Amino acid sequence: MRLALKLADRGAFTTAPNPRVGCVIANGDLLLGQGWHEWAGQAHAEVNALREAGVDARGATAYVTLEPCGGHGRTPPCADALIKAGVARVVIASVDRSQHEHHGVERLEAAGVQVEHLPCPEARELNQGFFSRTERKRPWLRIKLAMSLDGRTALGNGQSKWITSPEARDDVQVWRARACAVLTGSGTLLADNPRLTVRLPDPHTAFSAPLRVVLDQHLKGDANAHVLDGAAPTLVFHGPGAQPSHPPPAGVRFRQVGLDGEGLDLRQVMTVLAEEGCNEVQVEAGPVLCAAFAAAGLVDEWLVYIAPMFLGSDARPLLALDGLTDLGQAQRLSIIEQCLVGADIRVRLRPVSALA
Repeated sequence: MRLALKLADRGAFTTAPNPRVGCVIANGDLLLGQGWHEWAGQAHAEVNALREAGVDARGATAYVTLEPCGGHGRTPPCADALIKAGVARVVIASVDRSQHEHHGVERLEAAGVQVEHLPCPEARELNQGFFSRTERKRPWLRIKLAMSLDGRTALGNGQSKWITSPEARDDVQVWRARACAVLTGSGTLLADNPRLTVRLPDPHTAFSAPLRVVLDQHLKGDANAHVLDGAAPTLVFHGPGAQPSHPPPAGVRFRQVGLDGEGLDLRQVMTVLAEEGCNEVQVEAGPVLCAAFAAAGLVDEWLVYIAPMFLGSDARPLLALDGLTDLGQAQRLSIIEQCLVGADIRVRLRPVSALA
């Protein structure tokens, strides 16, 4: 199963909206075949592993990181492929509740295949976005931040290039590639004019371009902004009454959503992105929008890069959060990973309530 998990991760940049899945076919200690889901719409992990195993798959065991599919999608059911190949036993690391009436496990057991569930937290972690979209009906939301040791993101005059090291900026590109969408707000659009495209350190690495998402309530963004250049699929959310001033370029769409208080309804935005097939959404925005996501209880993970420098009290704060009068009001976070990336510290945190 460890090998199957490593195989599944090889599809981290390419399988969305499908889950990342790996499969190993073995007979005792003898490895017969291995495979992973490489691209959405192409053969699933089980089929690729069965092709490699050939006739030797009969009577063998299949180790799969996710319950084999039992329904017809863009490809035939993997459960049927395992049955046809004569596999005697299937061990799965995580259950796919999205299959509803087409449960792969039931199809396998009905055909006499022994099925075992080996619960594996790593398998859930690998597909946290897929499970979030299919079970909670919203994407997994990750907010990326870069700050100094004193919690500042830019000088008072707005200068922020560059707080973090080149290695940290390359690392951000890897996280972008894992996401189905990269989201920002109109403030960042006007201040920085970001491209929100993926520029991986290794230009030969294959990936599916994430959807670029902009929240621009009043459509104040510049019509010549990089995100409207058609270089990648783009979705602009706006509020009632706002209308694009120019016909959208190819690959750019506009979508109206309702308001929640003074801003766009962020929960409605997340619902729409789930309907778009987005598993993971990475937010790269200013302190106001990031704080709004936090206040709405929509943040699943914080990806924070800490640079070893001080910017001073006049520099811009990390988040525009409302002040607290009691420590009991503070949202507690748990550090799930910390490491050095170049000269900076990368920390991943999640709300304590999400880990309960």
